Amino acid sequence: MTSYSNLQIFTVELIGTFILVVFATGSIVYDAEVFDGDLGIPFAALAPFIALLIGVYSFGKISLAHFNPAVTVGYYITGHISKIQVLYYFVAEIIGALLGSFFVLTFIGKKVNLGANVPNYDFSILLIFPVEVLASTMLMGVIFYVVYTKGLRGFSGVAIGGIVGLDILFLAFISGASMNPARALAPALFSGSLENLWLYWTAPYIGTTIAAFAFRKKFQAQRTENYE
Repeated sequence: MTSYSNLQIFTVELIGTFILVVFATGSIVYDAEVFDGDLGIPFAALAPFIALLIGVYSFGKISLAHFNPAVTVGYYITGHISKIQVLYYFVAEIIGALLGSFFVLTFIGKKVNLGANVPNYDFSILLIFPVEVLASTMLMGVIFYVVYTKGLRGFSGVAIGGIVGLDILFLAFISGASMNPARALAPALFSGSLENLWLYWTAPYIGTTIAAFAFRKKFQAQRTENYE
């Protein structure tokens, strides 16, 4: 549990998600608008890495820097946040993401469906779905590892941003590597490209839930030690 108010948490989660969506989707749109897509996946992987560096180091001590409804579910399972806080996080993340996509549409462009995630249907859905689950599990696992060992200090932002960047770099060509239902929702809604939302509103939650249950006992034991 954080010691900050729900309003403070709401505010920084909205701002952090806004930054993440602007960087993550705006980089894709900017690449398409200016470079005809020549910068490709490496550029799309670098942008959210930078956004998460900003978000984690700026807001991590207040909200644990979720910026992602699937991550929020993971933190709820491990007991870091309460039921009522889940609502604050979810609303902030969705509003932040929508504002982010509106910013991209207004100031960057509207190509490639505003950067909406797209799986590669050259692969079977029997591969695409588990790859998206895997990407989300690895993200949540890294988050929990740094929180369990160091808290959100030191190289935590590099680690969290890094795993997002690496997931995109190596897995986006299969599943789209969203890992984030809010990041997937906003550009899909603004562009009307809704056909893939089912994937990004199922697989990430499964992935973060797997990681949460894997770490749940560790955090429970840690809290017990702290009370002794």
